[in-house]
Amino acid sequence: MYRIPFNRPFIVGKELYYIAQSVLSGKIAGDGLFTKKCERFLENRFDSDRFLLTHSCTAALEMAAILCKIGPGDEIILPSFTFVSTANAFYLRGAKMIFVDIRPDTLNIDETKIEEAITPQTKAIVPVHYAGAACEMETIMSIAKDHDLMVVEDAAQGLDAKYKDKYLGTIGDIGAFSFHETKNVICGEGGAICLNSKKLIERAEIIREKGTDRSKFFRGEIDKYTWMDIGSSYLPSDIVAAFLFAQLENIDQIGWKRKSLFDYYYDRLQPLAAEGHLELPYISKESSSNNHMLYILLRDEDARNEIIDRMKSNDILSVFHYLPLHQSPVGRQMGYADGELPVTESISRRLLRLPFYYELTQKEQNQVVNTIIKYFSA
Repeated sequence: MYRIPFNRPFIVGKELYYIAQSVLSGKIAGDGLFTKKCERFLENRFDSDRFLLTHSCTAALEMAAILCKIGPGDEIILPSFTFVSTANAFYLRGAKMIFVDIRPDTLNIDETKIEEAITPQTKAIVPVHYAGAACEMETIMSIAKDHDLMVVEDAAQGLDAKYKDKYLGTIGDIGAFSFHETKNVICGEGGAICLNSKKLIERAEIIREKGTDRSKFFRGEIDKYTWMDIGSSYLPSDIVAAFLFAQLENIDQIGWKRKSLFDYYYDRLQPLAAEGHLELPYISKESSSNNHMLYILLRDEDARNEIIDRMKSNDILSVFHYLPLHQSPVGRQMGYADGELPVTESISRRLLRLPFYYELTQKEQNQVVNTIIKYFSA
């Protein structure tokens, strides 16, 4: 265990009390008391037609792929610089991944390269809002409309962030969110699917309940339920939802704390950026970030790895992020080769994420920053 870990789970409110309440309610399986409380909270805060809790963002993305009616031979446009679940959810349905390079400023999918990647087989665009900074959704939605494509927002890192005046995950047809322990609002493992089209809601409920109309049965709308469609068990336990609800109740407090952590890191590292030693995150004027992480971009992979080692020698854990999916064994089986996505490959080699969690102290931040400063002073 590092003295300053990369991440540390936290309790901010009534998490343990609500877990006890969930148990005492007599139903700790999916769709219990706190599952419904979380869903109503998310719908009201983010002005959405429907939120459904899932056991992970991966599950939400898998549901999205089914809702988009993805099948063998279909093509999905997405960035290679993302977590494997973004691709795997659609790959499971037999789709072909069409990886597009990212922008060097926001590290999000380069919207100017999407249209040239569209073919008659394209079914969906999957923008990923990296670090809680918005993709250029106006352009992406316009392209999707012109070509009659679905848009699935991977907002795993984007909860409570905005593009212009709309929350991330509520702009495309479907949004997928994560409440993994490394995210802003957590419950260990957990996620949610946001349905921004009313015509998707009924089928989403069926897919999430093992392909049955069980949700209608529990609401008293039918007297028995049966197998209606493909699906799986995508519901979280109500114990998980109880923990999550306490976090959601404190989402503004969590957001304020993360902003203070981000701003302090940024201000202290700004002199190094001004001297050309590193680059700091860029937030476009169209985006309102949720301060999900503080990363720095170094001049090359050697500098990144040397700083990681220097941190470890000071009992601090800092980490790199994604290995590009097009350079993975599966990506190579798809026919991708080195050099095809130069921005993605460069960013992946140079990016370093600093410790960032709710209970991180300013003293600990200073220790992180001072380690970086000493590296460049050597």
